[in-house]
Amino acid sequence: MLVIKQAAAPAAVQDLGRYGHRSSGIGHAGAMDTLALRAGNLLLGNGENAAAVEIALGGLTLVFARDTAFCLTGAAYEADLDGRAVYSYWRYTARAGQTLRLVRAVQGMYAYLCVQGGIDVPEVLGSRSTDLKAAFGGFHGRSLAAGDELPTFSDGRSLPETGIAPIALTNRIHALPSSEYHLFSQKAHYRFWQNGWTLQSDSNRMGYRFGGGGLERVQEAEMLSHAVQFGTVQVPPSGQPIILMADTQTTGGYPKIAAVAQADLGRLAQIRFGSKVYFQAADAAQAARLLRRNEAYLNQIRRIAAV
Repeated sequence: MLVIKQAAAPAAVQDLGRYGHRSSGIGHAGAMDTLALRAGNLLLGNGENAAAVEIALGGLTLVFARDTAFCLTGAAYEADLDGRAVYSYWRYTARAGQTLRLVRAVQGMYAYLCVQGGIDVPEVLGSRSTDLKAAFGGFHGRSLAAGDELPTFSDGRSLPETGIAPIALTNRIHALPSSEYHLFSQKAHYRFWQNGWTLQSDSNRMGYRFGGGGLERVQEAEMLSHAVQFGTVQVPPSGQPIILMADTQTTGGYPKIAAVAQADLGRLAQIRFGSKVYFQAADAAQAARLLRRNEAYLNQIRRIAAV
């Protein structure tokens, strides 16, 4: 069990998400950086979909009620276990009564506290993820707070300390032209791919908003609401792009200029407010190669964890 002593940042239980229910208006939620979550779970010998605690930017302090192997992935955090420095992408075993203190994110936005066996909260519609908008799943459908007690599936076994190479963070994100790309002017096409786009501070798990010049259309058209997904790049009338993130709604009516390559969604999620993002054009074949690169990284972790 994990006992939350202080939660100075948004933190919630997330797994890889809730799928198969979008036709009922239910989003998939889940981790903002699924690659980081999968990496942490594999390092601990968990199933890739085991639930973990996602923490955004700020602090979290908790006590381990029993011996539990754990690791931090995603954002690089300043953290310690009873005063001993804890490093991201390293596997440790905490003893019963020890305190883990996550002070702040040094690099990146979202960190994952993965524990042996995963967080033991009920599955709702096939997932343990927290849907914060609809207030269900995870730990009572909400963010974590001081006093919460999170059960885990840990069997108390110690695991030897070992580390892996962290996922490299980047502000160059691959994207593919989307279905309404042709509605935008040549100038807008050039600007989208060549500009540095600044992530705005009003961004969140639903959508990342960017500033950096307007994207004008050559054809104004009324559009019916249509299905959207994590990674869809919409352009509202302001001309400033919005990328839909893990908590996105199921439908939207703004034209779509692009879609972020699936392999780069986690890297996009780790961009800090005020930072610039540069989009790199990709096609389906390149997007598939990027996914294979991610899988090769995870295969390395499988080999390390099996030793």
